Amino acid sequence: MQLHYHEMGQGHPLIILHGLFGMSDNWITHARSLSQNFNVFVPDQRNHGKSQRHIVFNYEAMVDDLLEFMEERQLETTYLLGHSMGGKTAMQFAFDYPEKVDKLIVADISPDEYNHKHDRLIDAMLSVDVSRYESRNEVNKELKTRISDNRIRQFLLKNLYWKDRSSLGWKANLEVIQENLEEIFRPLDTDTPFEKPTLFIRGAESHYITDVHVPRIAELFPDYQIETIDNASHWLHAEQPEAFLKIVNNFL
Repeated sequence: MQLHYHEMGQGHPLIILHGLFGMSDNWITHARSLSQNFNVFVPDQRNHGKSQRHIVFNYEAMVDDLLEFMEERQLETTYLLGHSMGGKTAMQFAFDYPEKVDKLIVADISPDEYNHKHDRLIDAMLSVDVSRYESRNEVNKELKTRISDNRIRQFLLKNLYWKDRSSLGWKANLEVIQENLEEIFRPLDTDTPFEKPTLFIRGAESHYITDVHVPRIAELFPDYQIETIDNASHWLHAEQPEAFLKIVNNFL
């Protein structure tokens, strides 16, 4: 599958994978900073951003996409950074192709299963006929009746785009994502742990990596470390970008 992507910088490859409802554009500022030391690639994963849509949406498919992406660019190995869903894609890729990952960074997600609450977000997005509205602000007002958290709304609204001069649409393939949410939040497993250096970064105010998740992390990633960013939730890279980038650069 052809993935839309941004590339910048020179040096050892670093691939960044966004999370659910995210896209490569969300990581441009971080990529620009990291490109001072690395050749940074930021793709849109399938059914997100400007990449192709497909009815198949699971980690096996996204791993295959990443492998194809590397092969097309003749990238023998890479540093790999993934946030949330992108972190799970990165972990699964490291399990399947450990020889291709030199170092792994996982932002605010563990290999465990999660009870997802994203149905209501997708339902809210699908309930709004965005083609009827003429501005992002109008869509925001309509979404506000269903999603009270402004931070979450603003994140979701980044998925809006102009299909033509007079019609808005959603970039994310919401129907397919909705059908596969259980797959996205399922646990990861492997017969062979990933033994290369692995960094988990968590937000102090997030529940995605807690002490409960550490035993499984230690089992699957024996050469692991965990860094915690204060005053940060699940969107730790956006809320505390300087702290996030400092940790990433120090590890790499």
